[in-house]
Order: sequence, then C-alpha cells, then structure tokens
Amino acid sequence: MKLTTEGRPAGISSPEKPKAVAGMHVLSAMLSCPQASKTLSSKTTMTMTGKTFRRKAGFAARACCAALGLLAAVVSWQPAAAAPGGATAEAGEQRRMEPQAPGSVAVVYPNLGEPYHSIFATIIDGIEDNAKSAMRTYPVAANTDPAELNAQLKRNGAKVVIALGRQGLKAASALDRDIPLVAGGVLAVPEADNRAMTAISLTPDPSLLFSRLRNLMPGVRRVIVVYNPQSNEWLIRLAREAARAQGLELVAYEARDLGSAARLYESAFAASDSKRDAIWLPQDATTVDETTILPLVLKESWSRNIAVFSSSFLHVKKGALFALYPNNLELGRTLAWSALAYLSGEQRRKGVLPLRDVHIAVNVRTAGHLGLTISYQQQRTYDAIFPEP
Repeated sequence: MKLTTEGRPAGISSPEKPKAVAGMHVLSAMLSCPQASKTLSSKTTMTMTGKTFRRKAGFAARACCAALGLLAAVVSWQPAAAAPGGATAEAGEQRRMEPQAPGSVAVVYPNLGEPYHSIFATIIDGIEDNAKSAMRTYPVAANTDPAELNAQLKRNGAKVVIALGRQGLKAASALDRDIPLVAGGVLAVPEADNRAMTAISLTPDPSLLFSRLRNLMPGVRRVIVVYNPQSNEWLIRLAREAARAQGLELVAYEARDLGSAARLYESAFAASDSKRDAIWLPQDATTVDETTILPLVLKESWSRNIAVFSSSFLHVKKGALFALYPNNLELGRTLAWSALAYLSGEQRRKGVLPLRDVHIAVNVRTAGHLGLTISYQQQRTYDAIFPEP
C-alpha cells in the first residue's frame, strides 16, 4: 500500500487526480443548472473517477456553454504548492510540471545483476512515469570514467541528475557541481556530501513506523532502539521528534560495536514491560547484525512477549511483528518530482530525507503470540504477510 507523502494535497498522488476531483464539481454544476434540468431526456452512462453516474442527453445550448467553460477551467487547473518546512514536502510533493526537453533528466544507476537489477529497474520505471521523455538513463560500473560521463551528460543536454545506489551516487558525485543532484536507493550519504544534494534514504520515516506501531498496539508508550551514531545519528534526531509528536518516549542507546550492542539489548529486555514497551530495529550494520544480534533479539522478544518492529522486510519473515520497506515504483516517482522541481527553478532542501514511499509487511504468527488479533479485513491493508498463507 502507498502511504502518501506529506505536502501533497489530501488524497492526490498524481496530476490526473486533481483534474478528476475538479471534474466532479463540473458534473455537479451541470446537473444543478436550471437549463439543463429542464431538458434532460434519453439515458446514457458516464464513468468518472471510478464511479458511474447517470445523465440524460439533450442539454440546452446555454447549459452546454456553461459546462464547456467549466471544463476549460479544469484543464488549466494546477494544485497549489505545498508550504515549505517539512522534509517530506521537499522530497515528494507531486504537482503538475511543465514538459522538459528530452534528456534533461539524467538517471545514473549501477549496472548490476539480479536481484539489484530488478530493484533499480522498478525505480527507473517510476521516474519515467513522471519525467516522461525528459528522462535518459546512464548505467555505470566501478571503472566508469567520471570525465567521460560528464561529457556525455553535457552532450545530451542533462540539466539535473538522479543518482541511484552507492555506485550511481559515487559516479554522480564526481560530476560538475553546477548540475543539481538528487539521490535515491541509498541508506545514507556522507555528511560532507549530503549538503550538496537532495537524497531520499531507503530508511523508512520513523513517524510512519511509530504510527503503525500505535495502530497495532495502542498501549505502547516507550520505544527502545540501539544504534550506531556514526551512521544513524541523523535518523535518531528525526525519531525523537516523531516519538514526541505521537506521545511516545524514545529510549536510544548508542553502541559502536557488536559487543556493546549485545549487552545493551540484554539490559533493555531485562527492564522492559511487555504491555508498554517495544523495540525498534533500524537499518544498522553494527547494532542489527544479521548473524549475531538479530537471532538474539528475536529469541528474547518471543520469550518475553516484547514486540519488535523493524525497518527491514526480511526481519518480519524471521519473526519481527512488522516492518516498512521501500515501494520502489513510488520512490522513483518521488525522485522524478524532485528533479523536475529543480528544472522549474524551485529551491530544494538539501540533505538526507527519510523514505515515505513504503510497503508494509506483518507477521501474523508473531501478532498472535503477542495477543494481537489481525482480522482478514486488516490483513488486506498489508503488502506482505508472514507466514505466507
């Protein structure tokens, strides 16, 4: 399922939907027009935004003229820009943009085998959905010559670059600084580099994670996380704000090595309350080591009935209660909007932004063990369910 980015008009995820909404107002005006109501006759069927309406042919000339005037207003209508100030408004506002020249949006991505190839291909599909013919792709390898790539982009009229993955970002970072850079498909960006670009991390926004946690477990009051500040200090800053906004207490422990992380988890579980505490596993190679830390955490959470939720899809399959993970198609669309905004002359916020284009996975076996009931209707709101039916 798609969780819409803040900063977009409510219920709108693409430029076509505002037209449809306005179109419904047009229809309402047509049906309420005195002249039209007097001349309704034979029945026909019209479908608009998924709903079927009945109308009758034979409108008076005056009613038709009024309707055409309203429709002309719909075609030229554009939603107002979202107010600045929020990270997500900067990253993903979706507005109607002017057509751009072919090749003006350059997508630099790593030329890798599966499963990575399919992931980047899906992101690129999303970019193309919004950038249309303005997009041109440039696969890169570890030995790609930055000077040659830079020359190729200039020849093809590139005005903004979307860099995907670490390899794509490395290649794009060596390009001329006068070309705006948007990055995606990476967990983090070095502090020295992120001020020169707009980057959307693969790390889910803590506010979305905490919102889903409160939805599943309204009684939770405290979230415990163990993290390495060298890689995730920026994320914990966001998490503190998100927790405060949702009435949660965030208890964050710093660990710079596996030994410290293991000891902190052990003490956290010993002092936890199954009715009010939950443990969050961020994407952190140090504190959520897949071979050492993760099995320990999942075993303790099961034996102590402590909910564990994650920023990694695979953790749900192994026993975490739920996780948010990238919706790659929507991520591509968001990256495209950010790039098109640069071409339209908008000033974009620099730095790393959390991911808000997400899917949701849940483990119903773990939910049942924790005493949670997830109905069939509720299960339909999740994108992946484990154990698989």
